[in-house]
Amino acid sequence: MSAVATLVEIRGVTKVYRRGRERIEVLHGIDLDIPSGDFVALMGPSGSGKTTLLNLIGGLDTPTGGSITVGERRIDQLSGGELAAWRAGHVGFVFQFYNLLPALSAQRNVELPLLLTDLSAAERRRRARIALTLVGLDDRARHKPRELSGGQEQRVAIARAIVSDPTLLVCDEPTGDLDRATADEVLRLVQMLNREHGKTVVMVTHDPKAAEYARRRVHLDKGTMTAEPVPA
Repeated sequence: MSAVATLVEIRGVTKVYRRGRERIEVLHGIDLDIPSGDFVALMGPSGSGKTTLLNLIGGLDTPTGGSITVGERRIDQLSGGELAAWRAGHVGFVFQFYNLLPALSAQRNVELPLLLTDLSAAERRRRARIALTLVGLDDRARHKPRELSGGQEQRVAIARAIVSDPTLLVCDEPTGDLDRATADEVLRLVQMLNREHGKTVVMVTHDPKAAEYARRRVHLDKGTMTAEPVPA
C-alpha cells in the first residue's frame, strides 16, 4: 500500500505582530504535516493562534519565520501578486458569515471565483451549476441570499469555494452562526467533499461536536501545538 503524499508541510513557523513598540508572537515554531485527502480540525481557546495558522495555510497571510510548502510550492516565498494568483488557483475559502453578495443570485455568487479565469460565460455557468448540484441547491440557483436560510447560504458559500476545484478547502468557523441541526448538515457536506471527492480540508472550530467530523484534531494553546488523532 503506497504512502499518502504530504500536501501541506509547515516547518518552524512563527508569526509576530507589532503594536507600536510591543512585539506579540502569536505562533511559536509550528511544525505540521497535512497529507493529501486529510480533514484536520484546528482547535484551541480564543487567542491560541488557530485562525492565524489557518490564514497562513491558505495564503491570506505570510509567516514571520519558518517555511510553508503546499503541493511542493513554498508559498512563504511568494510575492503578494504571486500569492494572490496561487490562492485563486488552489484554495477554496469558507467563512463563518458566508460573505455572499446580496444583489446576486446563488448562481452568480458561485461563479465569482471563475471571473478571474479565461473561461467563457457558458462554461462558468455550467461549473457553477455543477457545484450547486453537489451541495444540493440546484433548485435555488436563481434565489438571492435573502431568500435562503442560513444553512443554504453556507452551502452556497461552499459551492463557491469548490467551483474552481481547489487543492485545499480552508474553513474558518463554518458553522459558528448556525443552529446544531443546520451545522451538522453543513458539516456532513464538508465531510462528504473530503471522503467522496478527496478534498483536503483544514477547519478552525471551537466546537468539539464539529471537530468530530474531522479525521483528526490539532490543538493550539498560546501559539504552540499538540496533536490528537481521531479515527476516520
